[in-house]
Amino acid sequence: MKSIKDETNLVNKKILLRLDLNVPIVSNKITDTTRIDKILPTLEFLINQNTRIIIISHVGRPKGKIINDLSLNLICKELSKKLNQNVKLFSKNIKEIDSKKLFNNNDERVIMLENIRFYPEEEENNEKFAKHLSTLADIYVNDAFSCSHRAHASINKITNYLPSYSGLQFDLEVNALKKITSEIKKPITCIIGGSKVSTKINIIKNLIPKFDNIVIVGGMANNVIKYMGNNIGKSLQEENSGKIIKEIFLLSEKVNCKIIYPEDIVVGKNLKGEPQIKELNEIALDDMILDIGPKTINNIYNIIDKSSTILWNGPAGYFENPNFANGSIKIAKRIIKNNKSKKIYSVAGGGDTVSLINGLNAINHFNFVSTAGGAFLEYLEGIELPGIKALN
Repeated sequence: MKSIKDETNLVNKKILLRLDLNVPIVSNKITDTTRIDKILPTLEFLINQNTRIIIISHVGRPKGKIINDLSLNLICKELSKKLNQNVKLFSKNIKEIDSKKLFNNNDERVIMLENIRFYPEEEENNEKFAKHLSTLADIYVNDAFSCSHRAHASINKITNYLPSYSGLQFDLEVNALKKITSEIKKPITCIIGGSKVSTKINIIKNLIPKFDNIVIVGGMANNVIKYMGNNIGKSLQEENSGKIIKEIFLLSEKVNCKIIYPEDIVVGKNLKGEPQIKELNEIALDDMILDIGPKTINNIYNIIDKSSTILWNGPAGYFENPNFANGSIKIAKRIIKNNKSKKIYSVAGGGDTVSLINGLNAINHFNFVSTAGGAFLEYLEGIELPGIKALN
């Protein structure tokens, strides 16, 4: 995989730059600019190389139809502000664009094409569509790692027709993931949460042979607690998860990976209820497990302190209610403490985990925080992503 930063002949080249600018928009306002902020270094690098940049991206899921509410207009304006230069939205039908008419004058350096998912050919990975996109530029750059688990025309087929490179953010994402999957510094620990064991089983199975500790928290841990013979009241649980959990423990025993789950918990009678610390054998029929208890937190502290590498994916409890956010916050702060003293290399990812870290204003206190969602998880499963395969 070649990185655009290593290409020396870029002056006056037209760059087709695939980005993921799928940011949350509420009442015509962007509520989180993280994805925009993360790709600014690539744009600034290309601008400084005197290239002309054609941005392709998407927002939402228009399913091949033009939906005005999913226009990139608002994102284009935000990007103009952040770059401190005009970024023009080119709203003409992409299939009718003549590459010679994209830039009106010498001062135009960056343009953005309208939502690429307005065209059904994009998600179909259509060869003809990809070939037409390639006529717009001299070089293709993928800086949309978060879309790279999709075999779409602007991610996958496009590389058949243009010299293709990874962007700076793409490089950071892949390098961070390599450090927790292949270029590992041990001891290595995964703290994993989420509501369903079944959605994370392939990740856990792929990581167990490589990791020293797998710490299971959140809704997933309820199923383990039940599997171990405890009552879990009316807590979130997944039916028929026993077979999956048995499989996890059998595999971990074979490769000497420790599986850690809560030994005490915090319950409430409902999501808005008052918190109460309990031992596992004290859980009542009307209790909901909503966080980890102090013994478990101390146990996780010890594991973090003895680790050289940490992967965190999924909060420890129902952190949306401050009454049940303590475990997640304590985990975050312990990782940050060890990170500041350079004792560990830390990677965090997953929507809820990123939201929690953002809420603590702690994004910059982890070595890497991934906003890649599905691509992040599929990489952890060991799946070869179409976007990476296309660049190799």
